[in-house]
Amino acid sequence: MSMSSARGSRERLVVIGGDAAGMSAASQARRLKSADELEIVAFERGHFTSYSACGIPYWVGGDVPDRDQLIARTPEEHRERDIDLRMRTEVTEIDVAGGRVRARDVDSGAESWTSYDKLVIATGARPIRPDMPGADAPGVHGVQTLDDGQALLDTLARTRGRRAVVVGAGYIGVEMAEALINRGYEVTVVNRGKEPMSTLDPDMGRLVHEAMEAMGITMVDDAEVTKILTGDDGRVRAVATEAAEYPADVVVLGIGVRPETTLAAAAGLPLGDHGGLLTDLAMRVRGHDNIWAGGDCVEVLDLVSGRERHIALGTHANKHGQIIGTNAGGGYATFPGVVGTAVSKVCYLEIARTGLREKDARRAGLQYVTTTIESTSRAGYYPDASKMTVKILAERRTGRLLGVQIVGREGAAKRVDIAAVALTAGMTVEQITSLDLGYAPPFSPVWDPVLVAARKATKTVNESPS
Repeated sequence: MSMSSARGSRERLVVIGGDAAGMSAASQARRLKSADELEIVAFERGHFTSYSACGIPYWVGGDVPDRDQLIARTPEEHRERDIDLRMRTEVTEIDVAGGRVRARDVDSGAESWTSYDKLVIATGARPIRPDMPGADAPGVHGVQTLDDGQALLDTLARTRGRRAVVVGAGYIGVEMAEALINRGYEVTVVNRGKEPMSTLDPDMGRLVHEAMEAMGITMVDDAEVTKILTGDDGRVRAVATEAAEYPADVVVLGIGVRPETTLAAAAGLPLGDHGGLLTDLAMRVRGHDNIWAGGDCVEVLDLVSGRERHIALGTHANKHGQIIGTNAGGGYATFPGVVGTAVSKVCYLEIARTGLREKDARRAGLQYVTTTIESTSRAGYYPDASKMTVKILAERRTGRLLGVQIVGREGAAKRVDIAAVALTAGMTVEQITSLDLGYAPPFSPVWDPVLVAARKATKTVNESPS
């Protein structure tokens, strides 16, 4: 007898994870099916639901003054929509054969089983925490959840010293460097890569390094942290590499994240090369018609390289949730894939990328040409025109756009959206030169920087041996 038969005609949808993907799925499923048709039970181990993790650095830095501004929908608001949301409850086991999950109340420790007809796994990602002495010492923080952000702010409020070390120089690292600068800290960024922002090619990452140094941030590249040193009180006092020690009153880990698929792996669900769950276009876990997964715990198809990759972004998580909720609610929707678009900033510097880096293209077996140009955000004669650097990768011989990276000041980052659309459409750099983009001196030069780069790339493609 099926679970739904045991409860009458009403099916039960169980959701593991109460943030973007999970609660978007629950909400969308509820729009399509009433509580009389579909019971929805959601488990969240933390204190918050439906919040913007991407906004945490700006809350820590003071740009966003109130934590609640990052919360899109509270637990109470979800419950008002007939979603049985159980907070501070962690799912500890998925029994696929039995169609049930085991959950534990975080505060009381009480455990219970809940059956499901349909299951959504939205367990997110976990910060990479180095396995080294001192990594769990007081004063060392990750910034993945609102609870993490609050803990960091509490530490900053009671810490007398003003020296901060950020470990890692990806998106989280550079954004947290800005947040700590805004809080009046002396900031050192220790990065194991040769340049910051490994999502860029090294030549573009060098521009980020130079700009961050100019902001007063001490950049330590090509350095692996070996241990975090503590004082007599047990609190962090320094970060050590093989070559040096860097004094620290607070340490922020910005090394990156991994898919949180411990539950899924234990349940025998399929994982990809990056440790994320593998799904079909409808976001169903491969081989399981009644289990869906989305958000930071899954791998997605890269439309440019044709390979699976892991990208932890709220934009994708919310789309996944909408698609899962539509399918779980009896409708039909698919998620075709991504081109890998991302933007960030550190103080005045804007950083953007989409598509493939050079090493991605080589790994995919693609031959390519590159061009890099310098231009301005506005007409050169218009006040406050600022410089930007644009780099384009195009496929050799065909001229198909493969990737774009942009580093500059105000007005630089969102230009990457032009390239994201062109990549999705499979355009060549020559076709891009003919795009009818908006122009007026306050917004762009006569030739937009992306078009200038595309013109140069077209010439390079045509001159390269076929």
